[in-house]
Amino acid sequence: MLRKTFTTVSAAALMAGLGFTALAETPFDGPTTGPKAAEGKSIVVVAGDLKNGGILGVTNGIEEAVATIGWDLRVLDGAGSIQGRTAAIGQALALKADGIIINGFDAVEQQAALEGVVNANIPMVAWHSGPKIGCDAPGGVFTNVSTDAMTVSEVAAQWAMNDAEKVGAVIFTDSTYQIAIDKADRIKETIEAMGGTVLEYVDTPIADTSSRMGPLTISLLQKYGDSWTHALAINDLYFDFMGPALASAGISSADGPQAGSAGDGSEAAFQRIRTTNYQTITVAEPLNLQGWQLVDELNRAMQGEACSGYVTTPALVTQEGLAKLGDSNQFDPDSPYREAYAAIWGK
Repeated sequence: MLRKTFTTVSAAALMAGLGFTALAETPFDGPTTGPKAAEGKSIVVVAGDLKNGGILGVTNGIEEAVATIGWDLRVLDGAGSIQGRTAAIGQALALKADGIIINGFDAVEQQAALEGVVNANIPMVAWHSGPKIGCDAPGGVFTNVSTDAMTVSEVAAQWAMNDAEKVGAVIFTDSTYQIAIDKADRIKETIEAMGGTVLEYVDTPIADTSSRMGPLTISLLQKYGDSWTHALAINDLYFDFMGPALASAGISSADGPQAGSAGDGSEAAFQRIRTTNYQTITVAEPLNLQGWQLVDELNRAMQGEACSGYVTTPALVTQEGLAKLGDSNQFDPDSPYREAYAAIWGK
């Protein structure tokens, strides 16, 4: 379900519909003024892990926006490890970038490495770098781009509670990231406040889902059986590997635990939801739009302007909603955000 502004939209409001629909073009609800494009800039994206669909979607949006604003771009992949991300930040410094985009990892985790960026006076913006959204985020980050993660978590939890009379949920999170802990805690609080049961709170690294989720799924099935009604995760990536384990155990998508994700709306998740393949919903972020926003925010930072303060709107994605979108496997708001940012930049 698409909404124009998110700061005034509650979890209950997002849950009011069955899924987002393809609406007529709506006005862009982001910034309308800002500095013209800085010329001749070279920027670096440090991606936490390009196997993560959310991070990849944002990177694709950045690449699209950079082609419009006219900058040079280098993308470095941290490949899902703390050491990989530290090395990528060091490489970005060595490249003498005019600006750096931190894409999909906690700034606190990389505090020492990011101090080098701050000391070098390199402007830095981020996507999902911590629990504080917007301007003046910790770690020297000019702005941290995200939807409201707590409302996203509430939407996922409320979906589960509305989906069944008796809910027994398993929650998957990754304590490597403070925002992941906060999101999982909010899911747990919401389910319990609404009378549901959290069977288990599973802390497992998102970077290791390919090896861990299969055995974990079988173990949880053996432990909880039919009382495990819903699987809720802080990211779609967990469900990339849960479905095959359920299938190997002879459990169909309809009979097994119903899976719902509190972010980020990956292409693989959309495909699973569309085909009833071991995932029922996701709460998706407008990843491509957020890529454009990051480029705009970095342009503001490099020119000493204030950040825009824009917070994007998520969407509750269901099979019914996807059926109305045809073949699209991404949540891309039907608003002229590309034209709006290009006009701000004078492009």
